Formats: sequence, C-alpha cells, structure tokens
Amino acid sequence: MLILFIAYLGGVLTILSPCILPVLPFVFARADRPFRSHGLPMLVGMALAFAMVATLAAVGGGWVVTLNEYGRYAAMALLALFGATLLFPRVAERLSRPFVALGLRMSDARQASVFSPLWLGVGTGLLWAPCAGPILGLILTGAALNGASVGTSLLLLAYAAGACTSLAVALLSGGRLLAALKRTLPTGEGVRRIAGAAVLAGVGAIALGLDTGWLARLSLGTTSTLEQALVDRLRKDTPQAQRADAGFMRVSDARPASVPVHNLRVEGHLPSLAGATGWINSAPLTPEALRGKVVLVDFWTYSCINCLRTLPYVRAWADKYKDAGLVVLGVHAPEFAFEKNPANVRKAVKDLGIGFPVALDNDFSIWRGFDNQAWPAFYFVDAQGRIRHHQFGENRYDKAEQVIQQLLAEAGQASNVAAGLVAPLGQGTQAAPGAEPAQSGETYLGHARAHGFASPGGIARDRAKAYERAASSLRTNQWALGGDWTVEAERAVLNHANGRIAYRFKARDLHLVLGPMADGKPVRFTVRVDGQPPLADHGADTDAQGHGVVDAQKLYQLVRQSAGGGRERLFEIEFLDAGAQAYAFTFG
Repeated sequence: MLILFIAYLGGVLTILSPCILPVLPFVFARADRPFRSHGLPMLVGMALAFAMVATLAAVGGGWVVTLNEYGRYAAMALLALFGATLLFPRVAERLSRPFVALGLRMSDARQASVFSPLWLGVGTGLLWAPCAGPILGLILTGAALNGASVGTSLLLLAYAAGACTSLAVALLSGGRLLAALKRTLPTGEGVRRIAGAAVLAGVGAIALGLDTGWLARLSLGTTSTLEQALVDRLRKDTPQAQRADAGFMRVSDARPASVPVHNLRVEGHLPSLAGATGWINSAPLTPEALRGKVVLVDFWTYSCINCLRTLPYVRAWADKYKDAGLVVLGVHAPEFAFEKNPANVRKAVKDLGIGFPVALDNDFSIWRGFDNQAWPAFYFVDAQGRIRHHQFGENRYDKAEQVIQQLLAEAGQASNVAAGLVAPLGQGTQAAPGAEPAQSGETYLGHARAHGFASPGGIARDRAKAYERAASSLRTNQWALGGDWTVEAERAVLNHANGRIAYRFKARDLHLVLGPMADGKPVRFTVRVDGQPPLADHGADTDAQGHGVVDAQKLYQLVRQSAGGGRERLFEIEFLDAGAQAYAFTFG
C-alpha cells in the first residue's frame, strides 16, 4: 500500500511543477462548464492518455520517444485550435467546415458533446505526461522492463488518480473563480477571450520549450526534488526482489556463501524458453531437450561491466565440464535499445569469444519466467530440470563451480568431473575489479534515470541545448556536459563536434557505454584525468595519450589506474566528431 500511496501523492504533486504551468490554462478554459458533462470527461481523456503512454512504455523500443513527441505536437495543434476558436470566433468561421465544426463543438456549450472535453483531456494528458516526475518515470521504467502487469497497472492508476485529483480541484476552484469574474464583466465574452488568450499563451510556451526550459528552473513550484526523495526512500525501504526497477540492477556481490554446497534445495523448475526472440550458436532449445543435462543459465547483457567480468569463468566452466554433461545457456536480456539489435549481439558474442548457446530475450519473457532480479544472474538446473541454486552478481565463483560439480555428480558424472577449480585471468573489460570497492556507482546519462547532473540550468529533455561544462566545480559523483547535446530518455547525443563530458569519480576503473554516429561512422575522442593524459592509467580502449575511437555501441574501458582507486579523480572526455552517443558510466 505504501508504494501505491507514493504513486498517488506523486500524481497530486505534479500539478505544482513549473513544467505543468502552461497546461493549466487548458483546464481553466473549461472551468465555467458543468463538471459532470465537461470536467469529468476531460479527466477521463487525460487518464486515457496516461494509459496510452504506459502501453507504449511496456512495448519498449527507441521509437516510443519519437512517437510521444509527435503526440505532443498533435496535442499542441489541437489545443491551439481550441484557443483560437475561443479568442477569435469569427476567424474560426472562415476555416474549412470540419475545423469549424470541431472548434465550435469545443467552444460552444450548446453544440458540445461528451467527446469534445474527452479529446481535450487526451491532449492535456499528452502534454502532461512528458512533464511528470521521477515517480512516473520509475513506474514506466518497470513497465518497459517487465512488461504489462497488474502491479504496474495499479501504480499507474494511482498516479493518474493523483493527477486527476489535482485537476478536479483546479476545475472546481476555477469554476468559482470564473463565476466571480463574470459578475464583474458586462458579458461572458470577456471571459471567453481571456481563456482563449491564456490557452494560446500556454501553447506558445510549450512550443518554445519554456515548459522544460526556464520554467523548469524555478525553484518555488518544482516538485521533482520532493518526488525524487520519495522515490529514494521507497528504494531504500523496499527489498530488492519487490522493487519496481529491480530488473535494472547491475550487481557486484562479494558476500560469502551462506548455504553449504551439499544442501541445495529445489527452487523451482526450468521454465519455458519459447519466449526467446532469437538464438545464437544453437538451434532453439527447450526444457525437454535439456533434460538429463546439468544447465547453467546466465542472464547477461553485453554492455554490463559486471556481466563482462563473469565471462572468463563462464567460458572456463563451459569448456571444462562440457564432456561431463554441462550445458551453459546465456540469456541475453538487453538494457539499452541498441542491445535489442540481433546483429549487435552476434558481433558481441563473436568478439567476446562466446561459444555456448545464447538466447535473445528482447521481450524479457525468459527473465520473467525465472522471476529474475538482476544482471548478472546464475541459475543452476539439475539433470531432472529442477532449479537448485541461484547467485546474483560477481564473485563467489568457487561456490558456483562447486554447485556445478555437485549437480554433475548427482547425475552420475562424478568420474568425468575434473578435480580442482578454474582460475581464469580476464583482460581489459573482463578483468577482475579492484581490491578496494568503488566509491562511484553506475550513472545513467539519459534523462529517464539520470542523477548527479551538475551543469548549470539542468537537463533539457529531448531537445538540443548548449551546456556549460563547469567541470572544476564538480563534487564527487557529479557529472556535467559541455557543448551542444540532446539528452534523450536513455542517452545523450552530441550535436556538434568538440563536446565534452566530465565526471568526478573515486574508483580504480572507469567505463562508459558509448555509440558512434547514427550512420555507424566512428567518432574520435580524447580522455584526460585531472587535466592530463592518462599515461599508465589508460584503459583498454584508450592509449597512453588518451586517444581512442568509438566504432560500435558497447562498453568502453577508458581509465584503469595502475595504483588502485583510493583517491578522487576528475575524468574528462572530449569527442572530436559530432554524433557521439553516451549512455552510462560504470566503475570497478
């Protein structure tokens, strides 16, 4: 119930956000109409718009952002037409007949039907949704990862109910306000023209980006800080297995084993693999075809540093125990849109030297079948198809291999199991993390999950903006952009050459998920640490002078300090060509 209340409260508070201010004239423009025949249908229309946005989020994919932007433009056009008919009824009469009919239905109570305020509510909802704060972002993030579910629907319904509650209050109070104005004006025409002017002013503010620009920087009305505090409290108090965004967790877990290897309980059965959207290195596999084999299921994604660092062990186990009956099954569950591209995954599988079967789980069907929670995750299945053990995160490799050995022994393969444990040495991004835990955590650059951003003026969502870098003023775990960037939901895209990103971090290794230009052309870059070339501290994807090239969408190791990561450093990367795509920092 707590999470439902927080979602509802987040919806209520959204109306106080400066980003919502230009939308309010659309609400007050109809405040003089009966609530049941006009206000209520408008709120229903807004709820329908929220449901549409949520459905798109559940489907996922990069096209959602574009479609949402087109919907925003359509909503502005609809509301601008409504405002024009309020302000200039004679001009509306000169428009073509369909537009005249639509305008008069929206503005004339005698001709209006329930569909007029309903469509205005849809338009208001389309404008409202992009302005919603972190709580709605958290709900939609969970929907995009885990698909439609009763829990997600209830959270979205609670959020929409909160937003509609605020609108209902605005409508009811606005009606009393307009009634008072009518008593002071000779006729209702003045109210009509004021409402029309306010609507057009609101559309103009939104079209110029003022709703996400200087209005969003006003501190008096903003609620994003309060919403984020509620989200952070929710994340802190809720167990990982119950979190709405638990699937986005990348785990590096060094806890010792708590269960003796010989005491492995049955946790369930190997679920269906039919939801795979493709297969690499194998024909499609089924639980029935794997019966009699010990199976290690490895959930991973190729831009995840924690997943990459487990690969030396997973490859070693696959090679060592294949003749004893072990089948390693990689389930590639993408985090970013580019990881859904089968060609990208095939290239990554080849480059990473993966020879075992890999199921592409773009729809997270297999993920949900296991009720999985994180990347990387290991599930150990015995020869009877029963899940006997699972591990999240890196490390505890000894325990994992001992489980494999025990399950093979139970299957009658003890004589074929080689003694001892593997001890591979990974290179580059697959090398083990530093001895000291990283003090900097994963940081996303897309506005959907961004935090720690410190450039003056904040992030401008989904539109180009020239950012001031201000790297010298960064505090630990803060980052900033410099140059002309467009920050989209999951990435920041550089519009002109010589753009920069700065991050003040404390860890041995620094990685950045990057992509080249949209047409695949490479992007050159230069890295600096504390203003100097990295020299001996350069990563696997840079040279000693800090030079490198982004030629594929993947994770790049840019800094690997030779003396460990005990002190704070200022990282800066400058892209010499336009078109660079930056997704997320990770550390080790």
